[in-house]
Amino acid sequence: MSFGQGGPHGAPGDQPSTPPWGPPPPQAPHTSQPPQAPHAPQLPPQLPPGAGPAGPWQQQIPGIPGQGATPDWGRLAADAEARGRRRKWLLIGGGVLATGAVAAIVATAVMTSGKGDKPLPAAEKLPSASAGAPEPSFSQVAPPNPREFISSEEKDKAPLSTKTLFPHSKPVLDKRTYKRVATDTTDDCASATQGGLGQVLADNGCKKLMRSTYERDGVAVTVGVAVFADKAAADKAKAQATGNVTALSGDDGPAFCRATACRLTANAEGRYAYFTVAGYTNGNAVPADDTKALQAGRDVAGYTFRRIMYRANAQATAAASPKPSGKASAKPSAKPSTSASPKD
Repeated sequence: MSFGQGGPHGAPGDQPSTPPWGPPPPQAPHTSQPPQAPHAPQLPPQLPPGAGPAGPWQQQIPGIPGQGATPDWGRLAADAEARGRRRKWLLIGGGVLATGAVAAIVATAVMTSGKGDKPLPAAEKLPSASAGAPEPSFSQVAPPNPREFISSEEKDKAPLSTKTLFPHSKPVLDKRTYKRVATDTTDDCASATQGGLGQVLADNGCKKLMRSTYERDGVAVTVGVAVFADKAAADKAKAQATGNVTALSGDDGPAFCRATACRLTANAEGRYAYFTVAGYTNGNAVPADDTKALQAGRDVAGYTFRRIMYRANAQATAAASPKPSGKASAKPSAKPSTSASPKD
């Protein structure tokens, strides 16, 4: 059976090589996406009106069209630091200008203060040091040592007697008042001593022995001052002392410290050696636990030391401040000196 132009459609040899209506149109390659309309040519991104080239706030990354702006952090930090430095210098300059302005205002206020804005008075002109005023002068000579004047008979020239050495009839010694009852002076030193003291004084060249007796509350004290040529002789007499000076009674007073126990002291200052003997006016012996005779002997010994030192000070003062005539008076005053204490 024949259905037309030979065999079923599509068999080999049944299809002509060229369709009668011409070759088929070309087809686009096969893709998974539907065909799109061709794009318009790419244009660079548009900047806002009035904006120039990309600044620090815009850094374009190549290959990404239409990208957003990315900050340039390094450049931003540099700009911030520069602005900070400018601000710092502006603040410093402003402070300096403000300080100068305040100082100028204060100076102006000081200069214009006062009644009627009168100018301040001119500074007083004082005479210069070279105007002929005398310069103060100081003595280059050291004051003499008072002890030097009582250390040898060559310098110890002041009058010497019981009146100058023991001038007070009622001396007050450490708030205790004594009464002077007798005085005596002899050139025979041994004649006014007991025990071995006379020999000691003679061996060391004693020149004079002056005695004075004081009484208080039933106790009597006799002090004897032996005068030597120099300090060395007086010191030896003190070191060798034994026995004591003879107690000197008043005209109407009983004898005391004769062949009985009494309190004794021995000391020396300068060319003077001085000794005390203290006991009861009734002639009784002084017991070992006695305090009255002991105190009286110490009081009178201290008074004697101060009188000797007063003599030394008077002569040193006279030597340092001679009278206009050139003759210095070395006569000591009757006023007792209490500036020193005796050496035991």
